[in-house]
Amino acid sequence: MYIRRSLRGSRTGVTLLSLAALLVSGCSAEGPTSSAGSTAVTALVALPRATPSALAPYYGQKLSWRGCGMPGFECATLKAPLDYAEPGAGDVRLAIARKKATGPGKRLGSLLVNPGGPGGSAVGYVQQYAGIGYPAEVRARYDMVAVDPRGVARSEPVECLDGRAMDTYTQTDTTPDDQREATQLVDAYKEFAEGCGAHSPKLLRHVSTVEAARDMDILRAVLGDRKLTYVGASYGTFLGATYAGLFPGRVGRLVLDGAMDPALPARRLNLDQTAGFETAFQSFAKDCVRRSDCPLGGKGTAPAKLGENLKAFFRRLDARPIPTGDPDGRKLGEALAATGVIAAMYDESTWEQLREALTSATKDKDGAGLLALSDGYYERDADGRYANLMAANAAVNCLDLPAAFSTPDQVKKAIPSFEKASPVFGEGLAWASLNCAYWPVRPTGEPHRIEAKGAAPIVVVGTTRDPATPYRWARSLARQLTSARLLTYEGDGHTAYGRGSACIDSAIDAYLLHGTPPAEGKRCE
Repeated sequence: MYIRRSLRGSRTGVTLLSLAALLVSGCSAEGPTSSAGSTAVTALVALPRATPSALAPYYGQKLSWRGCGMPGFECATLKAPLDYAEPGAGDVRLAIARKKATGPGKRLGSLLVNPGGPGGSAVGYVQQYAGIGYPAEVRARYDMVAVDPRGVARSEPVECLDGRAMDTYTQTDTTPDDQREATQLVDAYKEFAEGCGAHSPKLLRHVSTVEAARDMDILRAVLGDRKLTYVGASYGTFLGATYAGLFPGRVGRLVLDGAMDPALPARRLNLDQTAGFETAFQSFAKDCVRRSDCPLGGKGTAPAKLGENLKAFFRRLDARPIPTGDPDGRKLGEALAATGVIAAMYDESTWEQLREALTSATKDKDGAGLLALSDGYYERDADGRYANLMAANAAVNCLDLPAAFSTPDQVKKAIPSFEKASPVFGEGLAWASLNCAYWPVRPTGEPHRIEAKGAAPIVVVGTTRDPATPYRWARSLARQLTSARLLTYEGDGHTAYGRGSACIDSAIDAYLLHGTPPAEGKRCE
């Protein structure tokens, strides 16, 4: 899934083979395209209220807190069953981080946060941003808590390829020009999938969103909270909504920011995201042509022309990659360049950096700037090591939904619809939707509605020009959830809370602090 989370002041993340491992894996090329309310999908069924006796040891465990190298934070390890169907078959150990409420004011309990991905480190997020950057009033009243979901970062991470193999993988051409290049792309997907299967054979079957949501309920109980208070961004909204669907009676104050639509098959999710990135690029283009340093066209150039110029630039890189100064010898080809551009679509604050990177690449034949954007996106460090973001992202997505396409021929037939959604990014994102076709583990999930009947009010936040989670998804999820309030941000970028809108922030803060959801239909600019 090409979903990214928002780490203020840090990197965020996920897409193409370069973006590919991170794209949603959906039903089939001919799967249903209807949204919530369709009779083609069933509703997620809530679990029984009573905790099964076999899970009692997990719900009754005591955490052993310790220092973890970050001032004010403490860490612990939570145990959960590897397989909820067989709780006695082994455990998975999950990393927890917490920063206690600072006061003044009465403590409101724990506020669990998740930045999305799937594959984003929630522990990293709370330590780098939420635990120090959330509004002081919120941090004063809540213990700020995060758990890395199973298979992610510090929680028994899924592993697939080493750094050198990942370098090759992220540079694989995702717009094949002939059968030879198409075969190379398929072989890359297969190698990645086989690596995951070889390194994480047992865990790979148990990293679904449903299982991660059940883990959160164990954590809620172990922390001593009667109900769950939670802020999830991007994929974190799917995780939070899944929790609400499974445990509606245990929903406290839930904020789902940059919402996903669980009722859609993967092909439709990928197609909608493709259109979302085109919308974001058009916003960038309109801003760019008003500036003297726009590298894709001068003042007065039609924004649509900038897309044509960017695509032509990608074609030139496909034929002849340019130097980057990378010590490992990587050059900037089309795949890495496209990843770098897409990475900058998540937040308008990076548009200046993108203009500078494109200027260097197009005028000076220096690809270092775009390579830096791409590396940040994939969490590749200067020593050539990758975080497990891409591995965890594919592992969760390929388990949650059946593959979008099963053969290259299906992709080829779908390319026109993807190019209609985005003339610039469509072809590459269509091919990127093929990755789950070769996954070593069969999916356990299907598209479904989430109603969470009986839950307390849930705030769903949507941004009108969000590139990764299109606004229509937020509207759809809000219609599905029986207690939802939709809060709309009229603007650019991925997610809304903490992005500078006093209107959005005050509405969410009031909900978290006082339990007062926004008024029906509230919109902010």
